[in-house]
Amino acid sequence: MLFNTYKPWKFAFSQETENLKEAKEYSWGIIGVPFDSTSSYGPGSRFGPTTVREASYSFEKYNITFKSNLDAIFYDFGNINVIYGNCKETIKILEDTISDLVEHNIKPITIGGEHSVSLAPIKALSKKYDIEDITIIHLDAHMDIIDEYQGEKCSHATIMKRVHDLNPKEIIEIGIRSASLEEKEFVDRTENVTIFTANDTKEKFENIKDKINQINEDEPVYLSIDMDVLDPLYAPEVGNPIPNGISPEIIENILKILANNNIIGFDLVEVATSKLGDPTAVTGSKIIYDFFIFE
Repeated sequence: MLFNTYKPWKFAFSQETENLKEAKEYSWGIIGVPFDSTSSYGPGSRFGPTTVREASYSFEKYNITFKSNLDAIFYDFGNINVIYGNCKETIKILEDTISDLVEHNIKPITIGGEHSVSLAPIKALSKKYDIEDITIIHLDAHMDIIDEYQGEKCSHATIMKRVHDLNPKEIIEIGIRSASLEEKEFVDRTENVTIFTANDTKEKFENIKDKINQINEDEPVYLSIDMDVLDPLYAPEVGNPIPNGISPEIIENILKILANNNIIGFDLVEVATSKLGDPTAVTGSKIIYDFFIFE
């Protein structure tokens, strides 16, 4: 059993085990992170791990759209015990927990919680994979690549700058429609960050497909999905909703493209609702469900 975890719910169709040594190698392990202490607009993403898991029980194991059964083997190891108000210590606890998964050859899926939590799995995975070989695919309404936000370096708004500081091979951001001038100038002068706007997903999707297909199938890829990448029509309850977002169909298409890649980790963050059955939680849960279908 993992230290510092508890289990308010488990994701539907997850396997049963309390012992990491009994878990199948190269399967998936879910960790929930109920943390939202740096949220700057809408609070409540600390409830995301619970509402997303609960929503997973609304789906059936056979996906008629993709004509595929959910055969992926995965485990749900519960939530970590976060330290509210302390981003750095919470990230450290999560990194230690996910390092345990990685040491047992279990690939991590993190359910947030705010976006700051994405740093921990990437740091944990960089102990197994050379960070300079890892491509980060980041779906978000925001660049999240400012160095400080409201005087804080550890924040939901700085997450991709902290990831970039680790020196990954590349960061590919998709769905962007909000940024500061500082972020735009940083991206303009930085070679290993590529931006696709929300409009690009509608008008130039082939360019996105071509960019992802340039990644060698053996190269490690980490996927991070902030639910505010979706239009508020589909995901109204997020920390920072921005109009004119993408649709769930676009995310499905990106998951299809990624199906042949070497995904080493995945997080879904910023579901900010405590209401069971909330559309944002249901949509977030469906994204995880589809991820397993393609895996």
